[in-house]
Amino acid sequence: MSDRITMGALSLDSLDSDGAIREAGASLAGDTRADFFKKGALGGAALIGGGVFLAGLVEPAAARPSKRQDVKILNYALTLEYLESEFYIEAIKKGSLSGEVLDTARIIRDHEVAHVKFLKQALGGAAVKKPKFDFMNTTGDQATFLATAIVLEDTGVSAYAGQGPRLFQKPVVKAALSIHSVEARHAARVRSLAGKNFAPRAFDKPLGMKAVLNRAGPFIKG
Repeated sequence: MSDRITMGALSLDSLDSDGAIREAGASLAGDTRADFFKKGALGGAALIGGGVFLAGLVEPAAARPSKRQDVKILNYALTLEYLESEFYIEAIKKGSLSGEVLDTARIIRDHEVAHVKFLKQALGGAAVKKPKFDFMNTTGDQATFLATAIVLEDTGVSAYAGQGPRLFQKPVVKAALSIHSVEARHAARVRSLAGKNFAPRAFDKPLGMKAVLNRAGPFIKG
């Protein structure tokens, strides 16, 4: 994704002419990711077991799209982009990848870092801080890395698809779609490198926040 183009199209100033996003973000500014969920920005959270699982998330079907809701969704997306970018950064640093897998990991890393930069700039002071991660040795072996990358990329695609209909502002919708299509390319590429069907279904099922964050939860340590 060309972050220069997208950042020019979506900024806090362009989206928040009436101050609604800044007002919504004021109580979140400086929060850690754990604080963000504890405050109910995504509907509530619970810490379960050894990892962080986000239970009881609520996405009311009747909830009306709004700028405040856009802030919540963008922070949700930012948390997932933090996760993906750090996964690729760690895998490359460990030196266990080679050949086309390494080349692909570098490209995807750069994309995910650009996504993080873009979302943080769009959210401004309302952006949640990067959490700590534990990828549990999934980045130290190429086969395990690919298997995990498939899960993360498929989840990312489904996450954007799940939240798209809940967005309020057209610039946010356009930005989300521009990231969604790139994530789909990532998913297809890592599937192919792992010897899997690059497009196993004609239709993908969108996933809600609870389903997505339950998948990502084991890697997020707050």
